[in-house]
Amino acid sequence: MLEVIIAVIAVLAGVGGTVAYEKNRQAGAKNNIDKDLAAAKAKAADILLKAKDEALSLENERRKDFKKTEERLSEREASIVKKIDELDKRSEKLRAEERGVEDLKDEIREIRTKQQEKLEKVAKLTKADAAEKLMTMTERDIKQDMVGLINKLQNDAKEEAEEVAQTILVTAMERMSSEVTAERTVTAIKLPDEEMKGRIIGKEGRNIQAFQRATGVDILVDDTPGMIILSSFDPVRRQVARMSLELLMKDGRIHPGRIEEVVAKAETEINKEVNRAGEDAAREVGVVGIPKEMLRLLGELKFRTSYGQNVLLHSVEMAQLSGLIAEEIGADVRITKTATLLHDTGKAITHKMEGKHHHLAAELARKYGMSEEIAHAIEAHHDDVEATTPEALIVRVCDSLSTARPGARNVSSENFAERMRDLENIALGFKGIDKAYAISAGREVRIIVSPKDVDDLSAIKLARDIAVKIESTMQYPGTIKVNVIRETRAIEFAK
Repeated sequence: MLEVIIAVIAVLAGVGGTVAYEKNRQAGAKNNIDKDLAAAKAKAADILLKAKDEALSLENERRKDFKKTEERLSEREASIVKKIDELDKRSEKLRAEERGVEDLKDEIREIRTKQQEKLEKVAKLTKADAAEKLMTMTERDIKQDMVGLINKLQNDAKEEAEEVAQTILVTAMERMSSEVTAERTVTAIKLPDEEMKGRIIGKEGRNIQAFQRATGVDILVDDTPGMIILSSFDPVRRQVARMSLELLMKDGRIHPGRIEEVVAKAETEINKEVNRAGEDAAREVGVVGIPKEMLRLLGELKFRTSYGQNVLLHSVEMAQLSGLIAEEIGADVRITKTATLLHDTGKAITHKMEGKHHHLAAELARKYGMSEEIAHAIEAHHDDVEATTPEALIVRVCDSLSTARPGARNVSSENFAERMRDLENIALGFKGIDKAYAISAGREVRIIVSPKDVDDLSAIKLARDIAVKIESTMQYPGTIKVNVIRETRAIEFAK
């Protein structure tokens, strides 16, 4: 019993001690918090005070800056006002001086008018009459000198122009390199054996009739061994027929059904070749923007010849030559090259349309939207249309260079020289002619007549008669100009 009481007393004593300790701990913590709070308030008061001091300091500095800026602006404003005043004073001074200058001008005009009136009274001539009289006297004195000077300048210009033209042509020909003889289109087909003629003709002529219907080309089978001839005015059709016949002979199967199939295939290939030839020619010359229709006609010239000269190669050669000349004399290179490249495209349709090839080519150029400068240069490359532009003259000159030079066409040098002699002999066969010269590679015959035997009207008739005789007795490419010259010279000697 006593032990229980002692245990209860011990427990009560422990609880009381714990309660007393907790109260003491809480009281100490409260004292610490109060101290910390007081310290924080004191620190915050110090920070706020320092911030106020710094703000006051910044405000003072800003006021000082504002004051300095205000002082500078005031000084600048005063300076501007001073300058404006100076400018006003200067302007007023200039206006006064201008008034003085105008007064002086008026005074000078008045003096000049009075002097002129006095001179007119003394000379009894007005100013206009005096000027006219002076001009008349001057013109009379220098007229003869001016005539002589103009004649000298004209003669010098002609001589220099001829030398420059010769230099340009020779330089262009030296820079232009091409084959002497152009390729020729073959219309004769060589057969592997005589038996092939019979196979081409077929039973009762069925094969040859089917071939002629499909191609539009006549086949001439004669006694010439191992050879047949294709005849057509259309060079493209003739080329289709040649390719078709070669394919048929190579394949060995020749009958109407096979002929139609092979001809259709050959037409497709030739069309591709024509288009490619036109595009390649334009690319080689360096000309762009040509309509497809004109390129097609240009490509067809690959199968067209003129006196043995391939027309497409002739056009390409001309375009390259004309570009060199145009660059030398300052003409439009693009117009010149385009016109020379297309100048003979009318030959691709002369078997379909009436008219001269240069007129047809110019009409086609206009039809397909090409410029009038190009169309005129194409149309004027022969003598029946006057060339009014430098480009047209270049096309005409290059056509002469390309076609008339020996070796360009299927004419030997002996035949060429003989044709030149024939031209001169035809002209010399008429009465009243002193001399005759075939020039420009046979494209012109120049005739000098006796002024005593041939008058002006007779000279015109003589030129026509000679041209008619040349047309009726000679074969020649292009045109030949008959130039009859009649002159009278009066010569006297001063002793």
